[in-house]
Amino acid sequence: MSAYIHDAIRTPRGKARPNGGLAAMKPQHLVSGLIDALEQRGHAPRKAEGLLLGCVGQVGAQGGNIALVSKLHAGLDDTAFAYTLNNYCVSGLTAIAQAAQMVTGGAVSSVLAGGVEMMSHVPFMADKADYYTNDELEPRARFLLVALAADRLAEDCGIAREALDAVTLTSQQRTAAAEGSPLVASRIAVNALAKDEAPRASTRTETLAAMPTAFGAMAPHYAGALNGREIAYSHTLAHAPPMTDGAGLALVSADPKGARARIVASVEIGGDPYASLTAGFAAMERVLAKAGLTLADMDRIEFMEAFAVVIAKFLRDYDVDPECVNVGGGHLAKGHPMGATGAILLSSLLDALDAIEGRYGLVVVTGAQGIGAAMIVERMGPQV
Repeated sequence: MSAYIHDAIRTPRGKARPNGGLAAMKPQHLVSGLIDALEQRGHAPRKAEGLLLGCVGQVGAQGGNIALVSKLHAGLDDTAFAYTLNNYCVSGLTAIAQAAQMVTGGAVSSVLAGGVEMMSHVPFMADKADYYTNDELEPRARFLLVALAADRLAEDCGIAREALDAVTLTSQQRTAAAEGSPLVASRIAVNALAKDEAPRASTRTETLAAMPTAFGAMAPHYAGALNGREIAYSHTLAHAPPMTDGAGLALVSADPKGARARIVASVEIGGDPYASLTAGFAAMERVLAKAGLTLADMDRIEFMEAFAVVIAKFLRDYDVDPECVNVGGGHLAKGHPMGATGAILLSSLLDALDAIEGRYGLVVVTGAQGIGAAMIVERMGPQV
């Protein structure tokens, strides 16, 4: 049995500020709004047997099982299960993969799955987990701020500042060019916010080159995790995905009729916590092997821009056509609502495939401390 994506939609991404475009709302508003939008697009989301949501900051406005809160707010059937998971920045894609496993295993016939994160309400690390400061672990396993991990990775991989600037500029330019095109067909306007709020269309090569590095001052707070290492800092604020609010949701079903795509294969993987932000590469390699496909078979790829070093490494180290990757721009321009990211990228992937009537698409997400996931989908309908 296969699992099919009947639709995958997303909100615009609002700046994570008190005056951000989504900040007056609550997470359950975003999720229930997407459920309403699925209904308006001709689906029956309220007949789904469950709701799975990825969410990283599960406190305050996102506490109390935000999937359950969203279920109640959206008026799903009382019998529908609802639970929230935290797999860091991979969470949204993990939720969809788990929904697919439920469907292919015959446990359910249809499930809503995705993610939500409102960083204007629940800032990064707002849960104040003991893990963030735990010095009982060996240095390689201690929590390291993702920005510092990105700088360390750039140094380890020999990724130069010029490469970081180049991928950042491409992300901004493609984001601007995608507005009003089929590449944003499944982005649903929310109240007054009709498009992503964080992109900076005015970004230029010379402005990127002039920006100072941004994260070195944080290093003393993570001296234990760095184990005495001095890093050559390279990332600026422009090389980091902006903090944003947003949500993405997919309707996953066992019924191929009317589906947008079939899930070919998915992989969840762990990796070396010291080599933070690299597990996505391993997940990608494994999902391609699992499907018996190659990067050359992929008509479109959404590769998470989890700091500029990650996408720069992908384009440098793998035999892939850059014109097939993040064709509508990426996180460096649009922002990173953590638990929603995987679901948002999947929605973007389906739009990119539809735009060219392509067949295969790949989404790759990666997170801190050795977390990665990847999924291959096959678009339904005519393909050129």
